[in-house]
Amino acid sequence: MPPTRDPLTLPASLRLAPPPVPRLAYLGAGTLVAVGYMDPGNWATAISGGAKYGYNLLAVIAASSLVAMLLQWIAARVGVVTGRDLAQLSRERFSRPIVLTLWVGSEIAIIACDVAEVVGCAVALQLLLHVNLWAGVLISAAATVAMLAVHREGRRTLEALVGTLILLVALCFVAQLAMAQPDWAAVAGGFAPTPELVRDAGMLWLAAGIVGATVMPHNLYLHASLVRKYSPGAVHGQPPSPAAAPALVQALRGVSMDTFGSLTFAFLINAALLIVAAAVFHAGGMTDVSDLADAHRLLDPLLHSQWASLLFAAALLACGLNSTLTGTLAGQAVMEGFLNLRMSRVRRALLTRGLVIAPALVAVGIFGQHGSAELLVASQVVLSVSLPLAVLPLIGFASRADLMGAWRLRGLPLALAWLSAGAILFLNGALLWQSIAA
Repeated sequence: MPPTRDPLTLPASLRLAPPPVPRLAYLGAGTLVAVGYMDPGNWATAISGGAKYGYNLLAVIAASSLVAMLLQWIAARVGVVTGRDLAQLSRERFSRPIVLTLWVGSEIAIIACDVAEVVGCAVALQLLLHVNLWAGVLISAAATVAMLAVHREGRRTLEALVGTLILLVALCFVAQLAMAQPDWAAVAGGFAPTPELVRDAGMLWLAAGIVGATVMPHNLYLHASLVRKYSPGAVHGQPPSPAAAPALVQALRGVSMDTFGSLTFAFLINAALLIVAAAVFHAGGMTDVSDLADAHRLLDPLLHSQWASLLFAAALLACGLNSTLTGTLAGQAVMEGFLNLRMSRVRRALLTRGLVIAPALVAVGIFGQHGSAELLVASQVVLSVSLPLAVLPLIGFASRADLMGAWRLRGLPLALAWLSAGAILFLNGALLWQSIAA
């Protein structure tokens, strides 16, 4: 009997792809990624922006959400086509100093995001259970580790848990929008950009926070990591074979549908946040409302309902728990990809929580029990500044023919991707200039 040849040693034209996967099997990764676009940092920036500037920043939320959809679609495309995530590709194709720089930047972004999420959970627990913020930080960190135990039952179980919490958030905001009764004509007008965006330093600061809260760098790493298992017959360092084309087309369609559907839902939640703040606080002349605790306290008397504040706190807790969970998963993907260091999810969760608890407690000590808004917005600006470290390599990998083959990014999608990267760099530059001028 002739020896059996390893399929990976065959020429690309002779390698066979695995049988196609049912389309519904691709759903789920987008749900986990979308959670990062509804975290407490989004709450802080949306409430501050809506209270101070009314509906004017809806244009920033819409533009940021479109950019997020494009970049997440590119990240998922790279993961499916190459079978590698962004961190792995960076380790394999960049020099060690560049890899370490990208890794440190990613970890700073993850820690900044995690601090916002942990503090957001702590605020929600403070509002619901009347515990102090210090205790809330510790409880939220422990809750993340407990939720990760669900992952041991399979990713589908985890996705179902996350999806249930997202549904709870959606129901809470439907009820709050019904109570707030916004001016929908003014809402529609808010989607038109205003030149004040680059003239008003306060609006620019919040716009940068919205970008950082909406287009999260660690989500790009996480998305590619979650979907790379769908890569049909990917071979390390080589473009996909022609035989893999039918399965690859199906995988890309399924993942794209999951991505755009999930992030559209996240956009609606973020827009609802700002609309409620504008309709309740800005319309009532309370333009200085920014703290989550103050927003919670004022909702009941302004909306004349004892349920308004309860719905607000419940939705905040659900968003915070979800986002801390996916932040831990993103941290695991980043560490494994950049450093080739593998550890169990529980150990990674303990390490992540340990790295975050100290900065979160220090931040609570600096900003005080009622300074959560400044802390959350500042953390999102850190994310915005670190975003180019993930976006620029991602677009570079996606457009390489030697890596992506016929599936490389080109034409209009590539032009839009570079335009998005340029807009992010411009916003960060304008923010830096405003900070120096101030």
